[in-house]
Amino acid sequence: MSHQTNRRDFLKTSAAAGTAWWVGHSLTPAFAQSRANIENINFACVGVEGKGSSDSQDAGKNGNVVAICDIDERRLEKAAVRFPNAKTFVDYREMYAEMGDKFDAVTVSTPDHSHAPASVGAMKLGKACFCQKPLTWSVYEAKVMKDLAAEKGIATQMGNQGTSNTGLREAVEIVRAGLLGEIKEVHVWTNRPIWPQGIGRPTEEKEVPSGLHWDLFIGPAQMRPYSDVYHPFKWRGWVDFGTGALGDMACHTANMAVMALDLFDPSWIEADSPGIFEGETYPSRAKITFQFPERDRGDGQGKWSAAKMFWYDGGNLPSQDLVPGTKFSSSGSLLVGEKGTLFSPNDYGAAFSIFKPGTSEDLKIEKPEPSLPRSPGHFVEFANAIKGGDKAMSDFSYAARLTGTILLGNVALRAGEKVNWDGAKFTTGNAEHDKLLKRDYREGWTL
Repeated sequence: MSHQTNRRDFLKTSAAAGTAWWVGHSLTPAFAQSRANIENINFACVGVEGKGSSDSQDAGKNGNVVAICDIDERRLEKAAVRFPNAKTFVDYREMYAEMGDKFDAVTVSTPDHSHAPASVGAMKLGKACFCQKPLTWSVYEAKVMKDLAAEKGIATQMGNQGTSNTGLREAVEIVRAGLLGEIKEVHVWTNRPIWPQGIGRPTEEKEVPSGLHWDLFIGPAQMRPYSDVYHPFKWRGWVDFGTGALGDMACHTANMAVMALDLFDPSWIEADSPGIFEGETYPSRAKITFQFPERDRGDGQGKWSAAKMFWYDGGNLPSQDLVPGTKFSSSGSLLVGEKGTLFSPNDYGAAFSIFKPGTSEDLKIEKPEPSLPRSPGHFVEFANAIKGGDKAMSDFSYAARLTGTILLGNVALRAGEKVNWDGAKFTTGNAEHDKLLKRDYREGWTL
């Protein structure tokens, strides 16, 4: 069975939004947040270039952009042309203080290390929050974001756009319906890193470019001299700023499998890699194993069996023997079941084929009746939630669990050894490993 989706499928609404929202595996009454029934949403946007360009454009399509913020004045000036009525800021803390009574929602599209501080600052004001993936830099921050969103009763969404794709939701439905049988192995891989990793800190100090507010870029991290190896794109490989290949892509590429199989809170995680280079950058390649115990199904239909999820980056790939004769794409996932293997050559899990076990022979199955709502579009889900409609599928109650699970892989990379995990107690059981669940914030940038 092969399934492909196109942009039209991605954007169309095939199930009416506004009557129910998805949580766990069920449909429940519509979500009503504290700012429900807002007719015209006013947005403040933190980070307006790169992914922030499209996120702010989405905000403008679904409301009014009244404030924009970026630590690079050149980027800010460029965005101001698109949003001439928006007030400009280089420090989101000043934006929140001055404009707190003038916006309803925030978009956060910064480097990973600033996701949580920028988001939490707005959420404490009761603002709805859209934050790019990975939701946070650390496992601890993911918990804080989840708990705060629940406490405030606000609309939230993480920017892992594939969640809204009909193909991903169909794949989830197929797995949950048991059409692949018991699944004990999941394999997920990426072509990342496509930026430098496995290198040490530069020794040459360079002049900060005009208009770039370096202190604000550093934010909650510890101060270091400016270098163009960090900004504007290469920060992803640096431990202080980014989350490496795993953090960059797994909230996309592992999303379908995690959602389908309730792959949260592994019992242990172990990395096979050269390790963190000089404490500075993630390794150039890695394989990480997540062992998940037997766990309750979110739909109340019993338990999932224990399973392993294998992550590969930097050119590492699963064994070709899993689907003989099928060439692996540069990024994708495999769910290996006793009745069939689902292969997605897609970052989002939105296009997939299903093969007979241990072969590349097409397995003919009939898709189950839809059990998940179909999306009107990723950012539209967020806007609808702000207005008192359906909760976005990738809201923080889900996205924080996904992010926290994934980032435990980085804890294992940094630990350099197997890391145990007790999700209920939020501890590794090892004092040194527990230190890697969070960071020390620079003064002025605490949560």
